[in-house]
Parts: sequence; structure tokens; C-alpha cells
Amino acid sequence: MLDLEKLTQDVGELEEASVLEQLEAFMATNPSEEEAQKAVAACQAGMAMVGDLFEKGEYFVGDLIFAGELLTNAIEVLKPALGGVSSAKVGKIVLGTVAGDLHDIGKNIFRSMAEAAGFEVFDIGIDQPASAFIDKIKEVNPEIVGMSGVLTLALEAMKDTVDAFKEAGIRDNVKVIIGGNPVTKEACEQIGADAFTTNAAEGVKICQGWVS
Repeated sequence: MLDLEKLTQDVGELEEASVLEQLEAFMATNPSEEEAQKAVAACQAGMAMVGDLFEKGEYFVGDLIFAGELLTNAIEVLKPALGGVSSAKVGKIVLGTVAGDLHDIGKNIFRSMAEAAGFEVFDIGIDQPASAFIDKIKEVNPEIVGMSGVLTLALEAMKDTVDAFKEAGIRDNVKVIIGGNPVTKEACEQIGADAFTTNAAEGVKICQGWVS
């Protein structure tokens, strides 16, 4: 029988070999979809621990990236038992780095952690104009739009993008979260976003609050 508490602990402590060994042994017992969902939930609880340790300064960006990859690998092992994985999706996020900015590490960490938390994430990439966000929003109808940027000029691009949402008549259909080094409470208000974060784990918590 799979020890869910140990699984959570090992994900939190980034013990990849142990996590994958436990899950492979678990899969050999031919678990039901419900049992596999519990294993996913245990892994997600471990990711929450990773986020907390990152907030306390005990884990670093590299640990977050590793945790995201560990989680992706764990879900891969469980996939055959999860059947229609899509049924567990909690919401949709359109995500991208805004025009003029080519940074993607923060965005990618957020994407991994959001996917681990059950979101379906549509990542449109870096240096994306407002029109690219709008096209994707119209195509997939997400609850949330995440905009990332590391350069100060990204703040202007974020404001332009939110203004374009208003012009396109879609601003009220989505929650907007912005992330990256230069974002502050003041910038968030000026841009017209609903929330800001400089921490991927916190950003995912905010998104979970919006869809719960």
C-alpha cells in the first residue's frame, strides 16, 4: 500500500529516486483511478511544502525548477492509472512573457507549479504582444491570464496588454496576475492587474483562490 504521508514528505524533500520508486511499486499493484488521484494529491501537497520552504529562503530557484520536473515525472508514472487526466483540471491559465522581454525562467517555474496544482496552462512563450494574449484568450477561454517580465520596460508592456484586453472587451472575463522582479503593489494598481507576485509558489496559491 502506498504511504501517502511518506510520498508527500519525499516530494517536499526532493527525494526523486524514492518518489519514483514508490510510484512505480504503486503502479505495479494496478491501482484504481481514485487511488492514483490520491497519489497525485500527495505529490501536490509535497509541492506546497517546496513552495513554503522557498518562501522561507531554505530552497532556491534551482530547487523549484527541480521540484517542477520531479512532479512532471511523477505524474508521467501515474498517468496510465489516471484515465482522463483532464477531469482533474481545476482551471485554465494563459501564460506568457510580455513584449520586449525574453526571460522565461520565472514563467517556466510558475507553469510547472501551476500544472502540478491541476491547472491547464497554455504557455504562449516570450516577447509576446497583447494581440497574442488576446488570440489565445479567445481560443481557450481561460479563467486566469499570467503575465511575466523581468525588465522594467515589461511593466509598460503589461499595462498596454491589460488596456488591450479592455478594448477587446475581454478584461472582465479573466483574472490577471503579473509576476517578475519589477512588479510591486503600485505597479499592479497602475497596470490594472488583479494580483502580483514575485514568487511562483505564492502565485499558484493566488490562482487556486480564484478558482476554488
